[in-house]
Amino acid sequence: MIFVVAEQKDGALNRASWEAVAAAQQLGGPITIVVPGAAVSGPASELAAADVAGVVALEHEALGAYTPDGFTAALAALIAAEAPSHVVLPHTYQTRDFAPKLAARLNAPLAADCVGVKAHEGGHAYVRLMFQGKVNADVVLEGAAPHLVTFQTGAFRVDAVKKGSAPAPVRQVAAAVDASAIRQTPEAPFREAKQAVDLTQAERIVSVGRGIKGAEHIELAKQLADALHAELAASRPICDAGWLPMERQVGSSGQTVAPKLYLALGISGAIQHVVGMKGARTIVAINKDAEAPIFEIADYGIVGDLFEVVPAVVAALKA
Repeated sequence: MIFVVAEQKDGALNRASWEAVAAAQQLGGPITIVVPGAAVSGPASELAAADVAGVVALEHEALGAYTPDGFTAALAALIAAEAPSHVVLPHTYQTRDFAPKLAARLNAPLAADCVGVKAHEGGHAYVRLMFQGKVNADVVLEGAAPHLVTFQTGAFRVDAVKKGSAPAPVRQVAAAVDASAIRQTPEAPFREAKQAVDLTQAERIVSVGRGIKGAEHIELAKQLADALHAELAASRPICDAGWLPMERQVGSSGQTVAPKLYLALGISGAIQHVVGMKGARTIVAINKDAEAPIFEIADYGIVGDLFEVVPAVVAALKA
């Protein structure tokens, strides 16, 4: 049996949870999705649409606000009781916090931030990016089950999840958590976090690179993003220059995204940027350099001056 640990907040699923389900389906074998929280019947029922053996709503009042102690205790107890062979998690900021602790508690091996899975000598090897995506490494976990694996956001597509012919059964499980043993006291999120953008949730992204030439031209890209109801993003040089905030950076040192549509404006296609967006379903590149590497991965390419092409596209969209 394979466990997938889903992530939700205030009853809303993180789309990376669906990506983790898609990854687990590549492993083969029955899958049980586990949703920790205080009241998670809604997200659990939503996940029951996947082709899985069942969904566990792992509930306890102490899990209402995330803490690494609480989540580790609840998941460790459930894993010990049901003995899955694998535990698959989305590689989110929350998972990065508690997954190593969970692995240590279980004395289990962990492969983190993986982008793929392949068969290997009767088992599995997990693909990880090395040296900012220049090299792939195949990681084979040794030791007794369970094996813990986290998958990078965007490595698997949400629409790749196999759906069941009927909803999977959902069962409520009271989490084994001693609230008095939780050492962390959750606080309200930092105020500016409400203004931050989570590009991993965006379905359409317009991203700008060095070809935009100056901060005064960002408005042109914003017009295109507004016309498409898309989020605005950028490569690292744009954010380093302060033309857009760092929260909008896509790439190996920024966010990893997998939108339905990714428009790259004046982006050359350096590997550090590509590793952050190559999971997009459709990539459209606009660049005046016909030899730019971005055209190697683009589904559609326009060789031309973005200052001429973008206004024409905006006008066509408004028409």
